[in-house]
Amino acid sequence: MKDYKNLQNGSDIRGVALAGVPGEPVNLTPHAVTDLAAAFVLWIQRKTGLDPKEIDVSVGSDSRFSGAKLREAAMTGILSTGASCADCGMASTPAMFMSTIFESAKFTGAIMITASHLPWNRNGMKFFRSSGGLEKGDISEIVEIAEADRDVEPRGKRRSFDIITPYAAHLASVIRAGINEGETPLTGFKIAVDAGNGAAGFFAEKVLAPLGADVSGSQFLEPDGEFPNHAPNPEENEVMEIAKKMVLDSGADLGLVFDTDVDRAAAVDADGEILSRNRLIGLLATIEAKKNPGCTIVTDSVTSDHLTAFIENLGCVHHRFRRGYRNVIREGIRLNEAGVVCPLAIETSGHCAFSENYFLDDGAYLSALLVIETVRSAKEGRKLGALIAGLKDPVEAAEFRIRIHAPNPGAFGAAVLSEFEAFAAAKEGWNVAPVNYEGVRVSVPESEAWLLLRLSLHDPLMPLNIESDRQGGVMAILEELRPFINAYNELDKI
Repeated sequence: MKDYKNLQNGSDIRGVALAGVPGEPVNLTPHAVTDLAAAFVLWIQRKTGLDPKEIDVSVGSDSRFSGAKLREAAMTGILSTGASCADCGMASTPAMFMSTIFESAKFTGAIMITASHLPWNRNGMKFFRSSGGLEKGDISEIVEIAEADRDVEPRGKRRSFDIITPYAAHLASVIRAGINEGETPLTGFKIAVDAGNGAAGFFAEKVLAPLGADVSGSQFLEPDGEFPNHAPNPEENEVMEIAKKMVLDSGADLGLVFDTDVDRAAAVDADGEILSRNRLIGLLATIEAKKNPGCTIVTDSVTSDHLTAFIENLGCVHHRFRRGYRNVIREGIRLNEAGVVCPLAIETSGHCAFSENYFLDDGAYLSALLVIETVRSAKEGRKLGALIAGLKDPVEAAEFRIRIHAPNPGAFGAAVLSEFEAFAAAKEGWNVAPVNYEGVRVSVPESEAWLLLRLSLHDPLMPLNIESDRQGGVMAILEELRPFINAYNELDKI
């Protein structure tokens, strides 16, 4: 009996693809990928009524060691249904989505073999149609189809397809249009790219350099599935500090940092100002407020109160929603469909989607906009970070990940949150937020602080975020919380 349910991770497939890490047996096998790719074709057939012979699916992968093997496995599955497929080689997740959009491509569907920033032994699958990335329920259906027995006998047509070249040309056209100064508008600008040994090297070589930029300060452009220099994750402080050094040492006007499959990015300006998490959101909100006065910016739940004040000072609305990039993007789409102008939906992890770009979380498109704004800022005699001079950082910030040891973590965590809301509401000086899309958020004016207790989307954890504008404020809040948290035997002590 096949059992692929444990490979589903929300709207993605994730698993262990290579042996070598103790306690992590391989479960994302080539056979599993073949079955899941075939199921994707059959799912498209079910949704559209197309005959498999009319279905054409593109397949790409990032720099992971297991990528090429699993890409082959996926194409075997596609061909076994009678559908056609195209091998896009090493690619980025956003480029694979765009393979369903570009007139020169127009694939019926696309599969990206990636596990984003996860360790070298992991891999996964992301699925797209021209309407966007698949949702959690869609993946559940594909898993169910994949678990059924069926023959695998290649029957469809296979070819190679270069998606990065038209994708890079598309990004270059966005930058040219935004700056509007000829074919090489980046002449005289030095832009450094840290690709983290993932798939983002093309952004320096095929986008920035042809536009005239000096990219000599770039680092880790060579694909290497071992990720030997640092984790390919712009959300990590250590990674951003490495990028800051890259910018300052090279004298770059801008530094760009990507994750492995290029659907996330962050930046560093010429002064070494790190633009990630809340600061990246504030910067992009500033850019969007110029184009869409009074617009709504959707973020995830862990963004700061300072960010809310900053966005409201721009004359815009901060709509703080749930964690999970698909949740944030889906909410942005919903608001627009309801008549609310929402040009930007962004998670603090760096997943960032613009309504003008198919609400696709695309780190390269985000970076193109930052390049444009860097040039505009230079003309006005300022650095990029000056746009968020009014955004305060908290004095202290911490996240505590409290493990749940109950048999049913979801139900147990929900009960804890209900009891925590009552506990917080009864505490003098604590104010429970009137609207909570996720968890329970509380402001504590006496400590100039806020806190959020929530359930993790995928793990048996209750993350606790605390920020304070007073030295020692985080520990003061934690002391107030200890009696409540530590009373549960099923929770780790804090």
